[in-house]
Amino acid sequence: MRDDPIVVALVTRAVDGDKGAWDELVERYAPLIWGIGRRYRLTPADIDDVGQGVWLRLIEHLPTLREPAALPGWIATTAQRECFRLLRAASRVDPVDPAEQRDAVEPAIAEEEVLRHERRTIVRSAFGQLSQRCQLLLAMITKDPPTPYDEISRQLAMPVGSIGPNRARCLERLRRTPALAGLAEDRGTRR
Repeated sequence: MRDDPIVVALVTRAVDGDKGAWDELVERYAPLIWGIGRRYRLTPADIDDVGQGVWLRLIEHLPTLREPAALPGWIATTAQRECFRLLRAASRVDPVDPAEQRDAVEPAIAEEEVLRHERRTIVRSAFGQLSQRCQLLLAMITKDPPTPYDEISRQLAMPVGSIGPNRARCLERLRRTPALAGLAEDRGTRR
């Protein structure tokens, strides 16, 4: 595959400004980018963004590509990097091993992933509205594995017996944040 003369010819022609060769490269490798985007459970719009990023990078780097026949690998690597960039930018980094995600994602699964992302974003926003002490306490309790109470007591200078009641108050404050109150109302109307 690394000696594919068709790819070498297309790259050479595209570097020389042949629009037809460029169009053929896009047509040939767009499905590769889409497959990678689906493995990362991106929405179609996000996959389009990844594709645009890949093609932009290719325009920039095509003239300096040392081994034209290696273009498919370059595109795959760049697509994966663009997926990670997009996921980081959206604050929804859910590591996905492409080797484990061989099947295309069903539309219902993709929709559920988007909803999960939105809920996580709302919870993060609500969590950020809590006092620093509540944030630290809840983070220690929800850590995997949870921080032992004696360690929480030492780090927060809080008696072990007051950790449970403080946790309950912090969770109640979290539930009362406008973001989570709105989420609860939305869920209630959907049932």
